[in-house]
Amino acid sequence: MYEDGIPCLWMRGGTSKGAYFLAGDLPQNPATRDSLLLRIMGSPDPRQIDGIGGADPLTSKVAVLSAPTREDADVDYLFLQVFVDKALVSDAQGCGNILAGVGPVAIERGLVQPTGDLTSVRIHMVNSGEVAVAKIETPGGRVKYAGTAEIAGVPGQHAAIPLLFVNTAGSVCGALLPTGNEVDVIDGIEATLIDNGMPCVILRASDFGLTGTETCEELEANASLKERVERIRLKAGPMMNLADVSNASVPKMTLVSKPERGGAIATRSFIPHRIHASVGVLAAVTVATATRLKESPAAKLVTAPADGRYLVEHPTGSMEVFLDIDDSGSIIGAGTIRTARKLFDGTVFAQ
Repeated sequence: MYEDGIPCLWMRGGTSKGAYFLAGDLPQNPATRDSLLLRIMGSPDPRQIDGIGGADPLTSKVAVLSAPTREDADVDYLFLQVFVDKALVSDAQGCGNILAGVGPVAIERGLVQPTGDLTSVRIHMVNSGEVAVAKIETPGGRVKYAGTAEIAGVPGQHAAIPLLFVNTAGSVCGALLPTGNEVDVIDGIEATLIDNGMPCVILRASDFGLTGTETCEELEANASLKERVERIRLKAGPMMNLADVSNASVPKMTLVSKPERGGAIATRSFIPHRIHASVGVLAAVTVATATRLKESPAAKLVTAPADGRYLVEHPTGSMEVFLDIDDSGSIIGAGTIRTARKLFDGTVFAQ
């Protein structure tokens, strides 16, 4: 059935790359679909040599778009993480970076019609059940990718894509703090188990004998550190209502430290077994949220901004996220600026 190939739009979204498909072009049975995606990406193989994946979790991602299934959205977006070295495709989480490409693709594929020079696209994030709003530049009815916005981890300048999130607290785990505690102790380490759009375990880098300024390469080479972090992750999963996470891509493990480059807080993220070259969008939102919890390790390290705009430092730069905070101090929304670029539009083949 798929010998003639499958329509595919390959996009950079934020600091990730992925294959964007229309749901109607893929098998409807999830197991059959996942088997096909593994072949398309070339998994399991550390190099993904027989597929289009880039041998990294950040470049082995899939977005599946379809007509909206709810009245307050313009398009449905299902995110799938295709593991590199495992025959595993996971829908346990969303992806805020790949989300940045959903609005442009929805317009490119005719799911959403442009509305003047700026088109707002309401995106139903199927993984979490929440809706995000992306604002896409569409002069002359076409998506504009060129612009002057810069984001850390991506060379060059591109059109800005503001992303706005509401009602993300507990979207995966059922509560912002699934254990009910601002801090839990796992293997003798203080941790905040939190979900504001992305399940994360927030840990002090110093508790692992780290400064928080280590490079990705240094962390990747630290086998004992990775084993220790993974042991904590496996225990945190059930505590976060995620059950057994040994074959899951969540929760993300984030080491925090004092900022070094004028930001609010510094991060080093495990996603979950490789070190993130930057930080995920919703993970950054979740880290910023954790800084507002008095007992959290993050709260004791943050340089808190006065205007709700948090510059979250990561190995290749910083990501700005903003928290919309009401008069009572509650977070009612969050947002960030991303960019995206169309890399190719064509047909992909799976043997």
